[in-house]
Amino acid sequence: MRLLFLGDIVGKSGRNAVIETLPDLRERWALDFVIINGENSAGGFGITEKIFNELLDAGADAVTLGNHAFDQKETLVYIERQDRLIRPVNFPPGTPGRGAGLYEARNGAQVLVMNAMGRVYMHELDCPFRAVEQELLTCPLGTGADAIVIDFHAEATSEKQAFGYFADGRASLVVGTHTHTPTSDERILPGGTAYMSDAGMCGDYNSVLGMSKDEPLHRFLARIPKERFEPANGPATLSGIAVDIDDKTGLAKQVRSIRIGGCLSQSEPDFWA
Repeated sequence: MRLLFLGDIVGKSGRNAVIETLPDLRERWALDFVIINGENSAGGFGITEKIFNELLDAGADAVTLGNHAFDQKETLVYIERQDRLIRPVNFPPGTPGRGAGLYEARNGAQVLVMNAMGRVYMHELDCPFRAVEQELLTCPLGTGADAIVIDFHAEATSEKQAFGYFADGRASLVVGTHTHTPTSDERILPGGTAYMSDAGMCGDYNSVLGMSKDEPLHRFLARIPKERFEPANGPATLSGIAVDIDDKTGLAKQVRSIRIGGCLSQSEPDFWA
């Protein structure tokens, strides 16, 4: 199975780049399943239902979230009717929406998508390890699902790496999001799970984490806010990870980081050529 995961979409620049580029990538790479983290797609904070539907129309099969999941208040309502929008599974009981979903890929495989949020330097939620463990026991790889992807939305690299080994051999891919900076540690762990500490963002990298530079610089220098953060609107880079998954085991065979467009060095999978 050919799977593509794209990191956090930041603002209009990142959103437009994904919407314009993804249809071609789906066709050119014959992708079976696409997941996008969309939690910063609405002006850098949250996601609207209109944007969510645009991402689905462009070729996304599921959209994950994170700590900005409910920054757009309308999400509290529409997330209940949108079963392909996945918020962190370790939110407290009673939180609207779902933290995991089972979907059919284009090749007929059943793909379990999960979103979990870390707790180091983040909001205190329920334990992500225990929450994901319950989902893995309910729908294990090989019997409940043909492939399992976990978007671990976290700040600390140590927590992300620990989580990767926690799920190793039980998931097809564990990929970190949230820091908006792609790491170069994509690899297959000893148990067969593809791993990357952070997929990076889909946005303008001539920025501070996707935001126009002036306000972040002012806050670092003056220690007080001057204006609200605004997404940078220059050419965007699509950042993420491509994984070739064994149809028999659900584990990773090959993995490659993705960087397309914008100002970063370019990277595409050579195993789908």
